[in-house]
Amino acid sequence: MNLKGVETSLDGIQKNLQSTLERRERILKENRDVILSCSKAIILMHAGKTKEAHVQILNAERGLKNLRKDGLGGLSRYLVSSEAEFVEAATVESIILGKPLRDARSLGVSDEAYLLGLLDTVGELKRLLLVALTEGKTKKAKEYFAMIEAFYADLSPFAVFDNLVNGVRRKIDVARMIAEDTRGTIAEETRREALVSSIKDLQREIRRK
Repeated sequence: MNLKGVETSLDGIQKNLQSTLERRERILKENRDVILSCSKAIILMHAGKTKEAHVQILNAERGLKNLRKDGLGGLSRYLVSSEAEFVEAATVESIILGKPLRDARSLGVSDEAYLLGLLDTVGELKRLLLVALTEGKTKKAKEYFAMIEAFYADLSPFAVFDNLVNGVRRKIDVARMIAEDTRGTIAEETRREALVSSIKDLQREIRRK
């Protein structure tokens, strides 16, 4: 029996699989670096260090470009987590700097990563909202709340694609809970402001008398 053809095929398959395995290992390692840069960027932005944060975002963007060279074919699924983190960091940066939000194409990410990254941004918006309230910036907090509601309204219809976008329904549920929670926070702050205003009006009325 002549197995030469089989052996030739098996040699080729082995080389292909070995190459795929090596690319997968590189992706998993470099993924961590990209995610770390994105996490640092968000922390720096919340600390008001936007320039330093931008450097980290650029690092993440460069890292993703390198990753995509290895993430071909079936390995592209391993890029979703790092791309989603990049979307979140880039979106938070745009929000804080008051710039237009970047679309999926300009970020160079997959549809799945874009959806998941935007949904994760809702949690960061709540954080920005709470900080604004503690600083007495109620108007700014209400702007963040409007963004939370807009994100949820735009993204909630994608729950039907949960079988295609892993985890999207769970993240939409989290976004809904954040929207409901912050709605209560904003309502409470509005009532508090109304009460303070009423007390000040009463004090002025008493002084006039």
